[in-house]
Amino acid sequence: MASYRFAYSAGSACTTFRFPKYPSRYLKFSPLPLSFASATMEAPPEGYRRNVGICLMNNDKKIFAASRLDIPNAWQMPQGGIDEGEDPRNAAIRELREETGVSSAEVIAEAPFWLTYDFPPEVREKLNIQWGSDWKGQAQKWFLFKFTGKDQEINLLGDGTEKAEFGEWSWISPEQVTELAVDFKKPVYKEVLGVFAPYFQSSYLC
Repeated sequence: MASYRFAYSAGSACTTFRFPKYPSRYLKFSPLPLSFASATMEAPPEGYRRNVGICLMNNDKKIFAASRLDIPNAWQMPQGGIDEGEDPRNAAIRELREETGVSSAEVIAEAPFWLTYDFPPEVREKLNIQWGSDWKGQAQKWFLFKFTGKDQEINLLGDGTEKAEFGEWSWISPEQVTELAVDFKKPVYKEVLGVFAPYFQSSYLC
């Protein structure tokens, strides 16, 4: 059974990031405040792999999700590990580009605390072999991105630096994102999408 914790607080000032491989495109960081209160975790707990999660939203308030190549009928939002010494926000930008090819996006909200989920035993055993480390699960920092490009930019081969993880992709509703996720990620997705819910409302102006 998955375990999870989450808290949210306001972000920091706006900054601009340029991709080295994409000199004509920029990501503007504009984290906006959200009201959310829960038990805070200012650092990832012991035994959990540091990870980022990426909720990519388009102009129609739909969420990007893709089907995993290694788990039939399982869809998820992009995510990935944080490298040693890497800032989580930079990790989210990198993972988005590596997994989807997307560089045209703005960070509009950031969850500065950590949310965790546990791996089921069979998943933990498989990943222990793959990573060479025995993690209980993942501790994630989540970011909400607004997609500012065209759908043609999305490429599941990513930027060519990593092995492809996804077979198909689609813009779907937040409810569908949770429904299509693997069971041990569902509580995490419900929590994250609940926190970002104000941005999915038609009244919200980006």
